[in-house]
Amino acid sequence: MENFSEKNQGSHLTLRNPPWAFGIKRLLDIFLSAVVLLLIWPLLVFIALLVKFTSSGPVFYRGLRSGLHGKEFRILKFRTMVSDAESRGGPTTGTNDPRVTSVGVVLRKTKLDELPQFINVFCGNMSLVGPRPEVPEYTCQYSGDELLILEMRPGITDYASIEFADLDDQVGSDDPDAYFRKHILPRKNELRVAYVKNWSIVEDLNILWLTLVRVAKRICN
Repeated sequence: MENFSEKNQGSHLTLRNPPWAFGIKRLLDIFLSAVVLLLIWPLLVFIALLVKFTSSGPVFYRGLRSGLHGKEFRILKFRTMVSDAESRGGPTTGTNDPRVTSVGVVLRKTKLDELPQFINVFCGNMSLVGPRPEVPEYTCQYSGDELLILEMRPGITDYASIEFADLDDQVGSDDPDAYFRKHILPRKNELRVAYVKNWSIVEDLNILWLTLVRVAKRICN
């Protein structure tokens, strides 16, 4: 894969926020993720045991993603699919995907499978709010303004997470990977670029609130 720094040479991509603003963002990430992890660790243990004893395979899904400046890292999620899911289909999960376990259906609907990403945030791979990380297969094709996406630490939530909260249903079941690449990915990248260009701590707080409201609606429906 083409190195991000080499691809970005001469593009003069800059962010409008001063360095100290990103320092505050990182301090908030460390503090808030630590607080959340301390509060929810019993829930994490319960879900881990549930995943472990209801289907064979590891507790966590550790998918490869592109992070800040294109550096690859492993995103943490509770495993919601059968252990050999990647060999039985593409990276996009469609409607009623048979690879999703019975427990996985509930975890995906409530977004509880995403909770281990607070560990990613605390360790510095991710931020609470930021462009949702994508697989290297897609990020290596970024060009123009899309390169701005990799100038910020990826997040647990962003505009795209809110708009595509029901992604499994939106991509359908016929050919979810093809539909995602053609119809979803371009829009997601537009939203990711918009987030980077308009980033502020106030906007981060707004996105966190909208995310909580969206998740609450999913649970209640």
